[in-house]
Amino acid sequence: MSPNSTKPVTHLITLFDWDADRIRRLLALAHELKAQALAGTLRPTLERKTLALLFEKSSMRTRVSFEVAMTQLGGHVIYLSRDDVNLGQREPIRDGARTLARYVDCIAARTYSHRTVEELARYSSVPVINALSDQAHPCQALGDVLTIQERFRELEKARIAFIGDANNVARSLAVLCAKLGMHFIIATPEGYGFDAPLLSRLSALGRESGAVIQVATDPRAAARGAHVLYTDVWVSMGQEKEADRRRRDFAGFCVDAALLREAASDAIVMHCLPAHRGEEISDEVIEGPRSAVFDQAENRLHAQRALLQMLIG
Repeated sequence: MSPNSTKPVTHLITLFDWDADRIRRLLALAHELKAQALAGTLRPTLERKTLALLFEKSSMRTRVSFEVAMTQLGGHVIYLSRDDVNLGQREPIRDGARTLARYVDCIAARTYSHRTVEELARYSSVPVINALSDQAHPCQALGDVLTIQERFRELEKARIAFIGDANNVARSLAVLCAKLGMHFIIATPEGYGFDAPLLSRLSALGRESGAVIQVATDPRAAARGAHVLYTDVWVSMGQEKEADRRRRDFAGFCVDAALLREAASDAIVMHCLPAHRGEEISDEVIEGPRSAVFDQAENRLHAQRALLQMLIG
């Protein structure tokens, strides 16, 4: 790999980075590659390519889906845990980024701080993928919209209601909806919603695409007529000290059978997993006929396969 290459490098740090046309091309490619995978006709388009998984946080779905996607396309994966690398402590992030880029063709980083993945991208001469940070989870949102598109072909007519914390998953899904002209509403307790700068950016995108972005504090009002009820844990990794307060504040925000009855008759339920059953979602709903949770989990694989193909194929 040439350290002096002048070829422009495309990263995926947040979905603000990608325009709607590129996102639609990725979704179309994901559908195509999923069909090929199911038919057993996938081609090894990433032979001799290597992906580094640089994970400060542990993961099952993100790690396995990236490893399987890369392997199915003929490539190779190297997993590097926090103990293996410890960027920012053992050596500066910029040094690690420039070194890794001499060895591998792509870096997928799962970090605590969004600044870490931004700095990796700033100094890397190969594509960097944000595989989760405290601010964004773009890979999750791509798999989510792929799932919604399979159920509701016309994305612009689908109404998405996110019930719960305005976390990294909610933020990335909102950005994607705003880019693609979708209707997105989030219901969250006072003090847990999107900040003003993010809302301003989402509103600006919505004016360009025709998207409707709304915020609410009443989960039933948000769920009314929705085609997708989406939720996530109330306590994310790193927020354990806030657990008791958050559970009190989010009381009444559980996606249960009563809330699902407020949604459209053909509504689906989504959750990015892992789920705390009995807190943000009931066991009855996640195991029920309207649950798309495990289709959604599978589609992480298909979306990330397309992402790798676009970035390094």
